[in-house]
Amino acid sequence: MEKIAIHQIPGFRFGQVQDLEGGTGCTVILCPEGAVTGVDVRGGSPGTRDTDALAPTCNRQVVHSVVLAGGSAFGLDAAGGVMRKLEEEGIGRDVMVTVVPNVCAAILFDLKFGSPDARPDGAMGYAACEKALEGGPFQEGNFGAGAGCTVGKICGPQFSMKGGIGACAYRQDNLMVGAVVACNAMGDVLEQGKIIAGARNQENTGFAGSESVLLANSQRQKDIFSGKFVGENTVIGCVVTNAALNKSQAAKLAAVAQNGIARAVRPANATFDGDCMFAMCHGAVPADPDAVGILAARAVEEAIIRAVKTAETLHGRPALRDLPFAKG
Repeated sequence: MEKIAIHQIPGFRFGQVQDLEGGTGCTVILCPEGAVTGVDVRGGSPGTRDTDALAPTCNRQVVHSVVLAGGSAFGLDAAGGVMRKLEEEGIGRDVMVTVVPNVCAAILFDLKFGSPDARPDGAMGYAACEKALEGGPFQEGNFGAGAGCTVGKICGPQFSMKGGIGACAYRQDNLMVGAVVACNAMGDVLEQGKIIAGARNQENTGFAGSESVLLANSQRQKDIFSGKFVGENTVIGCVVTNAALNKSQAAKLAAVAQNGIARAVRPANATFDGDCMFAMCHGAVPADPDAVGILAARAVEEAIIRAVKTAETLHGRPALRDLPFAKG
C-alpha cells in the first residue's frame, strides 16, 4: 500500500472556490462519465440534496458530481450552479431535450464564522465546477468547503480552533481509494489517540477535552466556561475509488468510510452534527468490498487530520500550526 495524490485516481476531478473574507466556500468532486454512488448520513442534523435517489432500491444509476459546501442550508444553492455548468458541457443523463446532471450535495454550518451573509450560491458552485473541469491538484486547508470550518466548539467559539478540508488517497496494486473531507467538528481531532486540535482550555495552555466537558455538563445548550455550547458543526466528505462496485456496495462503502470519522473525531455523529459521507465508484478494478472499505476508512481518518494540519489561522480562530502546545 502506498500513498498517492487524490487527483491521480482516474475519472475524478476536483474544484474549489472560497470567500475567505466571508468565511465560507464550496468543493466540487466531479466524475463526468458518472460514478456509482452511495451515501451514509449519521449526524443528527444533516443538510443534504438529492440523496434519496442513492438508495440501492432507487433507479439512479450514476452521479456526476458531489458538492460539499458551507453556508448551512443556504449552501445547497451551490449545487444548482454545478448543474448549470454541467448542462452547458453536455454532462448528464440524456432526456432527449437536454441533459440532466445528477448532482448530490451536503452542507456544514459556518454562518457564525466570518460574515453570516456570506453563503455559497449558484455562482460559486458554477465557478467551482469550472475549476474542476480544468483539472489540477487538490488544495487543502482553508480552501473550498474548508474555508469556514472550525473545530472544538463545545466551550464556545472563543476556545475553538480553525478546521479545514483535507484529502488522502492510497493505492494497493491497481486499486485506488481516496477521500476528501471538510472537518467542522464540534469536538476534537485526534491522531494516534492524542488530541491535536479542538477545544482549548481557558488558559490556552492545552486542550479541554470535548468529551470530558460534555460528560461534566449534562444539559446541552448550557453555559460552559464563559461561552455557550455551539451546536453548529458537521464533518462531510466523499470517498472516490476506481473499484468496480454496485449501488449496494457503494452504500456500504460510504457507511464503512464513516469509521474514519469515529477514529479521528470525538465525539462524532452527535445530535447537532450533520455528518455525511458519500462514496463514488468509477472504474473496472475488481476488488473485495471489505478491502476497499479498509482503505476508505484510513483515507477519511487521514484526510481529517490533514484538514487541521493544513488549516491557517483566520478570523481569530487559531490554527494548529500557530499553537505551540498543540504541536507538541
